[in-house]
This record gives sequence, structure tokens and C-alpha cells, in this order.
Amino acid sequence: MKEFGTLANGQKVGKLELKNEDIRIEVSEYGSSLVSLWVKDKQGNPVDIVLGFDDVSGYETDEQGTYIGCNVGRFANRVNGGQFVLNGQTYQLDHNEGDNTLHSGFHPYSKRIWETELVTEDTVRFSLLSPDGDQGYPGEMKLTVTYQLKKNALHIIYDAKSSKDTPISITNHSYFNLNGQGQGTILNHKVRLNADTFLPIDEKSIPTGEVRSVKGTPMDFTTAKTVGKDIQADDEQLRMGTGYDHNWCINGYDGTLKEAVSVTSDRTGITMTISTDYPGIQMYTGNFLDHVKGRDGSDYNFREAMCFEPQFYPDSVNRDQFVSPITKAEDDYHKEIVYEFTV
Repeated sequence: MKEFGTLANGQKVGKLELKNEDIRIEVSEYGSSLVSLWVKDKQGNPVDIVLGFDDVSGYETDEQGTYIGCNVGRFANRVNGGQFVLNGQTYQLDHNEGDNTLHSGFHPYSKRIWETELVTEDTVRFSLLSPDGDQGYPGEMKLTVTYQLKKNALHIIYDAKSSKDTPISITNHSYFNLNGQGQGTILNHKVRLNADTFLPIDEKSIPTGEVRSVKGTPMDFTTAKTVGKDIQADDEQLRMGTGYDHNWCINGYDGTLKEAVSVTSDRTGITMTISTDYPGIQMYTGNFLDHVKGRDGSDYNFREAMCFEPQFYPDSVNRDQFVSPITKAEDDYHKEIVYEFTV
């Protein structure tokens, strides 16, 4: 464990490194966050492709609420009105985005120190105990996040168990720039999504409940295209999200690993393919990044990074027509995200 700085309360925080011939990562016990991710470009040179901060103080402060690199939960993304009903009881959550709850409110898992449970040459596992009523959710929940390197792939694995029925949807909120962190716009990144449908949103960025075909819309990434090709189109959904900030419905969801997205940088030649056993993936094009002071003197700005967040659908706690995010009491919750890198 290397030192990663000191929190405002004086507590020291550490980070760990995992590496093999293809990948090197750094992860912090604060937020179980992914701090750096180095892969090789087409010339064989290592490139750090995720945004991050120099030390833990950047993650603690996070003045713009970016959630850079962290694992968000108990329920990722948005909950309409900051409440839901489960088993006849209404649960009230924080209103930290207008009337919405975003990424579970004012006391996120990203602002906590996780216990380091396991460290091997290629694996680290963090754990967190979330008490009954934590963030407004029912049930005491034990959660683990495992980072594991397997050749040219990074696996992030989520396991949890709750004492009561509860919504669970944990995802990683890393910002990617396959040109290298701090290396300008991602509008030339070429993206292909394994999704024929997406969830339209309203003016509060809450899904309307409709599952809409991407065909004939700027949301169609079924054939690879650059992010910038349609992002300025005169389209209501792009206006609502200030660009792309929507959930796509992964084709053929059946609870097993499916390819969700493939992204390529023409500059470095790096291709990242993400597979997951979640039903949806949020693609966010860094529409609100504004002079975020990042690692090594970087200045992160508008559309200079992208998030890809595998998840249960946003607000699925309030939409019976969506895949249910409820994990029953004492059942095992298990989800996985696999990032594979090629050139």
C-alpha cells in the first residue's frame, strides 16, 4: 500500500497498484476508486486513459461533483422525486439534484474509506458495510468490489448481500479518454453500442418510461460512428441531456455477460470493449466538465472524457416495466464489468 495523501480530518489514505504485461492500474481505498489505468497504444507505449487526481484530496473535495473513478451505489444514476415504494413502504432519499436523487445522495460510497480485504499480484478486493437505513435504503448490506487483471482485460466485480429486500445497482464512474487523460476532446472517438433501443428522458433527466428505437435518431450507434457526428443535432433528447447522457438497453439481456460498447481512438489506436451482465449502460459525454484540475496538471473540460456506466435502468425502482433492481433479503447480488483492450 502506497500513501495517497491525507483527508481533511487528518486520516491517511493509501492506494495499491496491480499490473501485468498489458495493463497497470492504481486503486484507492478511498471510494474504492480507480485512480489510473495504463494500456499500450499502437506504438506499444503506455497511455493513462482515465481521469483522476494527484492525491486523495481531489477525490474528497470533488467540487464539481464529478464522481471521477469511483464506484457509486447503493443505487447508481437517478431516482425520480428521491423516493420509491417497496413492499408497501415509502423510502425517502436525499434530494441532491433538484428533486432527484443522483448516485444515492449526499453520503455516497465514494466518500468513504473501504476495507482492503484481499491483495494478490493481479487482484484487490475492497469491502464496505452499509447499515440498515444508510442513504435511506432498507437493509444492512455487505458489499465487495474486486478489481482483477486477466491478460488484456480489467474485471470489476460487485458482490453484495442485504438483510432486507433492497434496490442495488452499483457501477463504476470512471471517465475515459483513449487519447490519454488530459489530451483534449473525445468527439473523434468512434463508438459502437450493442443496443437497438434507449430510454428517452424528460427535462429532469428522468426516463419517461418509454423504451424507444434508436433507428433514425442521433442515438443510433448500432454502426460505429464518432461521438461528434450527431452530438450537435437539433434533437430534443440531446437538448435534454446537453449532449449524450442517456441509458441504452443492451441487446439480448439475460443476466449473462454481453458486449455493451466498443470505443476506439483514432489517435492512439486503442480500442476498449466493455461487457457486462447488467441490462443497461449509461453513456455520458462529459457535458458538464468545466476546468476540473486533474492529475499531472491536467485541466479537464467540456467533452474531454466519456463515462460508460453499466447499470440497472435509471429510476427502475419506480418503473415496473423496467428490469427490476430489487435484490431479495439474503440473496446474493453479483454483477461484473469487463474492460478489454486491443490496438
